[in-house]
Amino acid sequence: MKVADINTDHLRLSTGATKAGPILAGIGAALLGISAALGSGEWTTFWKSYLFGWMVAVGIALGAMFFILLQHMTRSGWSISVRRLAEGIAKNLKWMWILFVPIIVLVLKGNGDLLYQWGNVELMQNDHLLQKKATYLSPTFWSARAIFYLLVWAAMASLYFRWSTAQDSDGDVKWTHKMQKWAPLCMILYAFTQSYAAIDWMMTLQPKWFSTMFPVYFWASTMAGFFAAIILLARYLQKTGHVQKSITTEHYHDLGKWLFGLGVVFWAYIAFSQYMLIWYANLPVETAWYITRQMGGWASISLLLLFGHFLFPFLLLITRWTKRWRATLPVIAAWMVLMFFVDIYWLVFPVIPEAAIAEATSYNELAGLIASGEVSVGYGFTLVNFTCLFGMFALLCGGTLINLRSCNLVASADPRLDEALHFENA
Repeated sequence: MKVADINTDHLRLSTGATKAGPILAGIGAALLGISAALGSGEWTTFWKSYLFGWMVAVGIALGAMFFILLQHMTRSGWSISVRRLAEGIAKNLKWMWILFVPIIVLVLKGNGDLLYQWGNVELMQNDHLLQKKATYLSPTFWSARAIFYLLVWAAMASLYFRWSTAQDSDGDVKWTHKMQKWAPLCMILYAFTQSYAAIDWMMTLQPKWFSTMFPVYFWASTMAGFFAAIILLARYLQKTGHVQKSITTEHYHDLGKWLFGLGVVFWAYIAFSQYMLIWYANLPVETAWYITRQMGGWASISLLLLFGHFLFPFLLLITRWTKRWRATLPVIAAWMVLMFFVDIYWLVFPVIPEAAIAEATSYNELAGLIASGEVSVGYGFTLVNFTCLFGMFALLCGGTLINLRSCNLVASADPRLDEALHFENA
């Protein structure tokens, strides 16, 4: 009876969904090509937009990798029905490193100042605080670290997808044991690489600024992006006739709880804690990062995150019913994906030039320079912002469908599948 339920549950992608993958990937590649054309002559804007789009896509894939490792570490049973979808998302890490190569080349060729202020040799040599970071931010060392992070992610995503799908073929429990055995070590590597990648690629955009909570903030952001994305992916598959019996209301309920707990509440907790500690210490080297986000148009974006990323989703998801109604949860998830985009945009784009911070004698003077337009804080929307974002996101979506077309949509031979099929929330 239980086997029949799975065997008749459309565990393979339909022809339409199979074709959608390459189409989306093609649209994504075309949008990136358009972005390069639009960014010609405005390369600073292009590279910022490119980094923004890439961090959105890789953030969702990293969130999926964390979810997979955690499920194996805890030997979770409920998630078997949705774990394959996460594996399909995470497997994009196998090829996403290719899209970061242009940034590495940019830095190694000495043009890193188009994206990172520390790429300006004169600035690094003339600022005593930045001189202390010169070794860490040297182009060679920075690039070597980036390559290490990308290789680790690609290896983990590839191995776990291969092991999981191999079990579908032979049903051998050894694959479950292997994935559980390596999960703790992989989680340590994940935590290390994800944390330092957030520091290297986003925190150093304002090179003097530092926060030990920033990597955790970025991780919480990826949790919002991933859990919202997997809810939408599951709903898309069910709307197209797949996994009708394997993924139930109970699984949506649990995914909604993860989105609420990590993507909304924990994100808000970390965001407030970081802001409160920096505000209380009131050290110029730390407050500059938040000053940027309180000036110009960035103040309204900050308020949007406060209400749109925390307050409204908190009120909507705090009840169990919105997490169980399939008409409401995908709408909330779509909103959270949008807020994830805004959050990464808010992390990447606002930057005050270090020279302006050093020369200003007061907050009011700096605010006046920004208001008059003499000092730019990077606020403003251009078409290349959107083409890079949607190009990268389309590549992620297309890659996910391509990954899933060669395997079952559920880990159909996992020994805990029966637990997932009969899972009920208390």
